[in-house]
Amino acid sequence: MNPSNRWEFTDDRGHLTVARSHPARVVAYIQAGATLWDHGLHPLGIFGSHHDGDTPDPAKAGDLPLGDMRSFGAGSALDLDALYAAEPDLVVAVSYGGGQVYGIDPEAAKHLEEQVPVVVLDVGKDRSLDGIRDRFTALARSLRTPFEPAVADLERAEARLRAQTAGAGGPRVLALSAAGPETAYLARPLTWPDLRDLTELGVGLIDPEEGAGANWRTVEWSEAATLEPDVVLTDGRANAAPRAQLRDNAHWRAIEERARIVAWNPEAPCSHRAHARFLGTVADAVGGV
Repeated sequence: MNPSNRWEFTDDRGHLTVARSHPARVVAYIQAGATLWDHGLHPLGIFGSHHDGDTPDPAKAGDLPLGDMRSFGAGSALDLDALYAAEPDLVVAVSYGGGQVYGIDPEAAKHLEEQVPVVVLDVGKDRSLDGIRDRFTALARSLRTPFEPAVADLERAEARLRAQTAGAGGPRVLALSAAGPETAYLARPLTWPDLRDLTELGVGLIDPEEGAGANWRTVEWSEAATLEPDVVLTDGRANAAPRAQLRDNAHWRAIEERARIVAWNPEAPCSHRAHARFLGTVADAVGGV
């Protein structure tokens, strides 16, 4: 092996990941794959998490062409044999802290790292949104992205949202994931990098009361309705209950009649482009109240 051809990248675990040559065949967790796509890189394939079903979740996929994209399964159903047979030279995964690979069983993650170079980037609550974005940008550059990040688009979106939220008495914004017709998970804004970013830009996010649950507080829809949000950011991933399932609940209908409902993806691509799009959507909703 010629050392000059070797590729190296230190991931968010502090692990130095080494490949024999510059990686060209990359398999990624779906969120990471969508991020690389926004940087102009085309993953060989993707995998999902325990929350995903037999097919990739379009809400997590960003602009990935799922119809042309190989999926190696999700969670416990990850097909490692098929992944190895595809001969990737790099796997990009994410973590929510502690260095643990998110989305697949720990034993499977261990075997994976024994066979293929793996980079793990932390997208958890202890990271800032811009910090997460910068790490993916650094990885994309090391993989020779043909694109420059959409910095100007993001700056315009941030400036627009700041202008929409300037002054006192702005709209009350609630982020949640529908558990089902009877209950909801209310997001704790400070534990989600994208929601924390919204608060720093002036958005008045409702913080649920203390109680069980590090990232979410589980409540009945009646309690969610008493918060009287003006804007609701509702989880659009496939594992969240769709709005059609909630229509028989009077408290959800009260929320829907009062508030502007905006799709929120807690696993959006970690790119300037995707974040600019999200901030623009929130600015539209806040400005329309």
